[in-house]
Amino acid sequence: MARVRARRLGIWLIGGLAALVVLVVGGTWVYIHVIEGPAPAPLSLKPASASSAAGTGTTTSKAVTGSWRVAAGSVVGYRVDEVLAGQQNVAVGRTSDIAGSMTIRGDAVTAASFTVQMATIKSDESERDVQFNGRIMQTASYPTGTLTLTAPVELGTLPSDGEIRTYHAAADLTLHGHTRRVTFAVQAERTSAGIEVSGSIPVLFSDFGIGNPSFPPFVTTQNHGVLEFLIKFSQS
Repeated sequence: MARVRARRLGIWLIGGLAALVVLVVGGTWVYIHVIEGPAPAPLSLKPASASSAAGTGTTTSKAVTGSWRVAAGSVVGYRVDEVLAGQQNVAVGRTSDIAGSMTIRGDAVTAASFTVQMATIKSDESERDVQFNGRIMQTASYPTGTLTLTAPVELGTLPSDGEIRTYHAAADLTLHGHTRRVTFAVQAERTSAGIEVSGSIPVLFSDFGIGNPSFPPFVTTQNHGVLEFLIKFSQS
């Protein structure tokens, strides 16, 4: 009789654990795909409408030569693939706390530098932000991230207003107290309000002394992510 009772208890325990797993996985799926919804789309430029671009003509070098500062509406952030309780998810954090400028001389961007206050980067999950500011990025010790152009970006023939062009840049990226040289593509557009630039930079966490963001057993991530940006400039 005791053996039968023990067997029944074991069956109940196994069944209970299985039900718990179903509830956790199912609840996570509902939260990610129904309650939370999809992650924000990657930052990118929005082509000007035909009506707003018509009649603007070709931008002249005189119109863009000079100093430009980061303007309102600029956004910088991260994008990392993660597995949350067995469910695929994309973690996204962003901030508009960006300072910086660029200089254009003739047909080239000759200088550019940007600084982001890392603790202002927020995602849709407060616990993720706690981990980001604490053990992952240690923002109390490394409060800023910076990007500084290391070589001119040749613009060639300047595009018309509303036309999006792709260029390539080289810069020093500093995160978590480590600086690495990075190369990346950027898209730029001359608008009625100024200049907008968008792009993304792959980041291998170990290159910057950043520990893997995984928080086992609940969250696991890849060993890399993407720094994405949309910077709007107004002329100084």
